[in-house]
Amino acid sequence: MRELLKILLVFIVSVQLYPQTGGTSTYQFLTLPASGRIASLGGKMITTPGNDLNLVFSNPSLLNKEMNNELILNYSGYFADIRFGYAAYSHSFNKLGNFAVGVHFIDYGEFIAADRTGIITGKFQAAEHAFYLTWSIPIDSTISVGISLKPVLSTFERYHSTGIAADFGISYISRNRLFASSLTINNLGRQISTYYGGNHEPLPFEVQLAVSNKLEHAPFRFFLTAHSLQHYDLLPPEENTDSNNGYNNSERESSGIEIFGDNLMRHMVMGLEFIPFENFTLRFGYNYQRRQELKIPTRISTVGFSWGFGLKISHFRLNYGRATYHLAGASNHFSISTNMGNLYQKVFN
Repeated sequence: MRELLKILLVFIVSVQLYPQTGGTSTYQFLTLPASGRIASLGGKMITTPGNDLNLVFSNPSLLNKEMNNELILNYSGYFADIRFGYAAYSHSFNKLGNFAVGVHFIDYGEFIAADRTGIITGKFQAAEHAFYLTWSIPIDSTISVGISLKPVLSTFERYHSTGIAADFGISYISRNRLFASSLTINNLGRQISTYYGGNHEPLPFEVQLAVSNKLEHAPFRFFLTAHSLQHYDLLPPEENTDSNNGYNNSERESSGIEIFGDNLMRHMVMGLEFIPFENFTLRFGYNYQRRQELKIPTRISTVGFSWGFGLKISHFRLNYGRATYHLAGASNHFSISTNMGNLYQKVFN
């Protein structure tokens, strides 16, 4: 445990922090929601009890013995024919802890190549991949820690980049399994080789803190995730109220509470699971920052909201999530998972 804390400290000290979350880092595909369940709960969800291997994508400390021999497959239809997905498999060892391997990819599609005069010279593709090696171990019956190492390969036409990232997590799950809380540090690392000329870009580093709670006598589980905690200010420059933004003192004083509340809410993602039956779950999510940044004031619609469901059929668990980013469209996320050990016994016994 002491050695793990030392590693965490080294990474935290060495990472560069930036005042804005967008447009300052590469490998942004690492922040996309991996599964239908995560997408339906607002796109950020890092804590809950259970055997959902998809959650290990963002929080390695959730990997546990219940996920032994779990196999997951995810596919997402994004915008402009962009597709991404995530697949993983886990196995547990009595003395060594819990391990998982996975691959995360995004395919941007095929593009027409042309020279500077506009003459078409062919076609090219763009894609990125991250490979996951995850390890976790319980500290006691309620607390666990974990780490994921993620080599990254990125190709855009003739431009290539490689990098290495790491996720760290620590989770607490109450003995009655109703309450859970997690802290994660995601995407620590750096580019190994750059796209062009040795210009190293930072990775999408993020700190998240989350809680979930299931009501003891009602079929509801609530989620609250605080994301981007490495940045205090998530407001766009025109809404910031520092001394150089043009506000006079009276305007700054009268709008201070409202601006503080707006900034606070931009860190929050809320989710709800309704579990009327053991094998069926309805999910809803709300991402305030997404709504504020992508809404059209004259027609806000359901931007920032998401929904989905989970269904268990025999030895398979199916999840679907749909998230509205903009009036232009929404993303659809499909997940399927099964326990290979149980499936093998079902088929051959």
